[in-house]
Amino acid sequence: MSAPIGIEDVQGRADSRRIAIDRVGIKDILHPVRVRDLSQGEQHTIARFDMYVNLPHGFKGTHMSRFVEILNGYEREIGVESFGDMLAEMIRRLEAQSGYIEMRFPYFVEKAAPVTGVRSLMDYEVALVGEIAEGEVTTRIRVAVPVTSLCPCSKTIAERGAHNQRSHVTVTVTTADFVWIEELIEWAEAEASSPIFGLLKRPDEKYVTEYAYDHPKFVEDMVRDVATRMDAEPRILAYTVEAENFESIHNHSAYARIDRDLHHSSPQQNGAMT
Repeated sequence: MSAPIGIEDVQGRADSRRIAIDRVGIKDILHPVRVRDLSQGEQHTIARFDMYVNLPHGFKGTHMSRFVEILNGYEREIGVESFGDMLAEMIRRLEAQSGYIEMRFPYFVEKAAPVTGVRSLMDYEVALVGEIAEGEVTTRIRVAVPVTSLCPCSKTIAERGAHNQRSHVTVTVTTADFVWIEELIEWAEAEASSPIFGLLKRPDEKYVTEYAYDHPKFVEDMVRDVATRMDAEPRILAYTVEAENFESIHNHSAYARIDRDLHHSSPQQNGAMT
């Protein structure tokens, strides 16, 4: 929408410094969304959006209100397909050559405790990231999965017990076909010493504690084991697997990461979880 007659478009002024800006836009704007849910069909949540475009050197500024207009134009259902549409509309309306949108939101999964079966919700931090450059759209899903890790070295050398801690396994994937958020969570949890639950009774706590003791994992073990699952999954085109242990006997974290591009010359990515 152009500025009303008589009101100058200051952002549209020429800029003499001849310095292009790689990303400019709005950051951390809240918006309600709906995402696909494996058990319930869909889930309502609140997402934080970052929306950026490039700004050529000759322009003084970008039109920030247009980002909000674009976001509100998609109402509440935003997924991978609409991400591509949003990106294309954003660079068209803002006369840019490249664009970036990141949508971060809490996602809830109902889980049953391993012995008593008591049910509770677990929350996971999920992000959908879309970029467009030179007409090519790429989308990625990122899920941070809290788990338990137990130190194999501590188990070997200690006479009583072993140190364990809460850890995060973060999986970022580019996909060739639809992947549920729940699948990514399951793959990460399966390669930890133990999953984490929102609610445990005493028999459940005994079970998960002993299970973790029987499945010790270093951060290196977790990223390698999750990567093995990714390598065997034909829907995954590229991935990053990260593991961070919030150490219980140190004042620092242990960290490991693996990056893989399984299809170097793959077509445009447009399949994913939402």
